Formats: sequence, C-alpha cells, structure tokens
Amino acid sequence: MRVVDKPRHRAVDVGGVEVFYREAGTRDKPCVLLLHGFPSSSHTFRDVLSPLAEVSWVVAPDLPGFGFSSAPGVDEYEYTFANLADTIEAFLEQLGVDEFFVYLHDFGAPVGYHLATRRPERILGLIVQNGNAHEAGLGSDWDTAKAFWADPSEANRAALPEWLNFEGTRYQYLGGLSDRLQLLQPPESWHLDWDRLSRPGIIDAQFRLFCDYATHVARFDDLAAYHAQHQPPALLLWGRHDPFFDLPEVLAYSQALDRLEIHIYDAGHLLLETHAPECAALMRTFIADVLAERAGGVPKDRR
Repeated sequence: MRVVDKPRHRAVDVGGVEVFYREAGTRDKPCVLLLHGFPSSSHTFRDVLSPLAEVSWVVAPDLPGFGFSSAPGVDEYEYTFANLADTIEAFLEQLGVDEFFVYLHDFGAPVGYHLATRRPERILGLIVQNGNAHEAGLGSDWDTAKAFWADPSEANRAALPEWLNFEGTRYQYLGGLSDRLQLLQPPESWHLDWDRLSRPGIIDAQFRLFCDYATHVARFDDLAAYHAQHQPPALLLWGRHDPFFDLPEVLAYSQALDRLEIHIYDAGHLLLETHAPECAALMRTFIADVLAERAGGVPKDRR
C-alpha cells in the first residue's frame, strides 16, 4: 500500500518576519525549495508537495508580503528581490538546509537566482516554470515597464497597465487562455491571492517589487555567466500561453544549458493550476535522475 506524506504547515520567525511555509517529506532526503511568483503563494504548490515527498524533503515558503507570511510595511522592510533572498537564505539556515533543488517561477526566479549566484555549490538543480532569465522572454508587452524603469515619471507610470487589483490578479491565471482552457482554472486561487494582496500596505510593497524587477533584468548577463560556468542540471516546465513571458525564452534556456529537459504545455502562466500531476511526475524523475548521476550511478528509468 502506497503511503502518502501529507503536507505540514508551519511558520518561523526570520529576523522579525514570520515566514509561513508548507513542507512534506523527511529531512534525510535532498531538499527541494519551491519559490512561488506573483500574485500567488505556496498555495500554488499544494498538489505537488506529497508526490515530491517520495524523493525529497519539500519546502515551500510564502515570500514576505505574500500568502500567510508577514507583510511588513515598506518603511519596515525593503521590498527588493535581493532582500527577499536574504530572508529566504536566513530561513533555509534556520531549517538547516545546505544543498537544494530550486523551483523558479515568475517573481520567485529573481529570488532563486540570487541564492544560486551567491553560492552556486548549493544548487543541486534548477526547475524553471515560466521564470524569465533572458531578454528573449520579454516581448513588446514589457515596453511600458521598461520605459518606466528607465524614467519613472508620472507620465510613464500612467502608461502602465492596471494590474494591482482584483481583475489584474485574475488575469494572471486566465490571461492568454482560450475559453476551453479558462474553464480548467479553479477560481478560489485568485480569490485567495487577492484576499492576501489587499491587506493594508501590500499594494505599495508589490509595486516596489515590480520596480525592482528592473534589477533582475539588469542581471541577465550575470545569470548567463552563471549558467555557462556552472551548468546546473535543469528541468524546464512551460505554459505556452503565458501572456508575460514569451515562448522564445524556452529556446534561450536551451542554448544556455547543456543538461536541460524541456516540457511545454497547453497552459498559462500558473501551470500547476492545471497540470500539477504531470509536472510532479517529471520533477520526481528529474530529482531522482540528478541524484543518481551525482552518485555516479545510472538513473533507474534509463537502465
């Protein structure tokens, strides 16, 4: 009889910030750090925690200002991706995590790449799910953002699309999808996201993070150097209808990494909402294969 490891829900104080996280599996297994993006939280990983626990210790924190983690005001906490990475680094230290696989999605990608470039030896592998690291993925829809980053004038801010509201939150899930695919999206996800994002002060914090995404884009050359020098094994999972990150991003990754497995789905930006079982199976196999390769063995399903 197959034993299912059910997720556990905890919170720890990290430098005065309460970090909520979900975990599954046991600490004697390699760690997988799941980093969510905007506008979501660790809730996005709810259906992959137990499957991944078969081969790993899975840890999925809510970033500060998201989900059920603390949401300090912008005067109390620096909402930059580098500082989010500082918090997650301290969080991992409290949990006793050294080496880990890291899942990079949307805003989680800048956080994870800070961790990876600071200490590359810690990274067992990358799992990239609609997380951008190349100019190729930033299409014309990013033109207004780039103009604002270059010149944060009132006129350029007024030209930005309205996304920090309920409709913008819903669009993260439904944008780019046909009517057929929209019907597969469970609405409770964006309702939960908006409930948490609409707490006092969070919209200001989210706008600060949007502004700081410019620093992530400015680091693309550094990320290219990281990929080229360290060549981390990678699994790329992609929803091809993502309205934010263009499909050429997939090709950019394929040109950068030697040990890369790619799977593209008929899905959107938040792929796990509709394809969690498929993605969990691929991640489980990827983790097991990488560990076997590191041990000098042959992956079980490759024999």
